[in-house]
Amino acid sequence: MPKRIALVIASALVALVLPLASSAQAATYPQFGKVQYDSPGSDTGSNTSLNAEYITIKNTSSSRLSLTGYTVHDAAGHSYTFGTFHLSAGKTVYLHTGTGTDTWQHRYWGKSWYVWNNNGDTAHLHNALGTLRDACSWPGGSPGYKYC
Repeated sequence: MPKRIALVIASALVALVLPLASSAQAATYPQFGKVQYDSPGSDTGSNTSLNAEYITIKNTSSSRLSLTGYTVHDAAGHSYTFGTFHLSAGKTVYLHTGTGTDTWQHRYWGKSWYVWNNNGDTAHLHNALGTLRDACSWPGGSPGYKYC
């Protein structure tokens, strides 16, 4: 009889825990990966230099996520809004500061000067409804990048 009670209790615990695990997975959001806030070399303002400044966003879930309407912005209010865009499971997209041709892996902000402050800044990622999904701050200085 004690084994049967233990089995019933164990089954009840599994029944309670499994829905929690699946709802946690369903609540997975995209996350910042690396921010290259100081473009390597001199800040010349060339498009090559601007595009060497970037931030990555990774889909850490096991399913495709829509980033349509998501925004990335800094402390000064520079803002980028994703148009129609989906990020596959486990994939990363680079958001470059300068101009270029958008692909599934590289998006371009279209700025003519640097966005991220070398002496410290904060990146914010909001969904289409304006809900904060991730943030990453850095104090600046060497090495010019941060893994969030």
